[in-house]
Amino acid sequence: MTEPASLKSVLEQLAEAEKRNLAEVGAEPQLTSRQRRARTVARLAAVQALYQMELAGEGVDTVIAEFSNHRFDADIEGEALAEADEAYFAEIVRGVVGGQRDIDAAVKARLASNWRMERLDSTLRALLRAGAWELRERQDVPREIVLDEYVELAKAFFDDAEAKFVNAALDGVARDARPKS
Repeated sequence: MTEPASLKSVLEQLAEAEKRNLAEVGAEPQLTSRQRRARTVARLAAVQALYQMELAGEGVDTVIAEFSNHRFDADIEGEALAEADEAYFAEIVRGVVGGQRDIDAAVKARLASNWRMERLDSTLRALLRAGAWELRERQDVPREIVLDEYVELAKAFFDDAEAKFVNAALDGVARDARPKS
């Protein structure tokens, strides 16, 4: 794991990635720039919430309420958190928790045969679970957007090797969840 990045640098990195993604793969056509940014923040917060739930053993409703009441629209690390799509955040977190057994099986199917989910770093597990949930359950979100967003989040927390790992694992989940017709 790399040195933890500041919230400001993570958000700047994600904004740069969004600019590249728009040029390369396009955007979700139904969303405005502001809505896309709010989804990016929702994904970041969902990964943080899943991580927090695993470490602290808190329930889904408690964590969602904490983020809604204390983290969104608040000052964190001296920086204002950008506007988040709170409904999307809650949908990801609830979806991952509710479908964790199937999500873990989908991710595990894409890991090397001797790897178990428990061996992965907690943040890495949260990234993979959130990304896999979106790929499996939100068919309306282009796969390239999901992959790019979670790979960029991985780059914010880890070195390139882990980001490539996230890309490979989620790409495999995408191929399983969204077979080409």
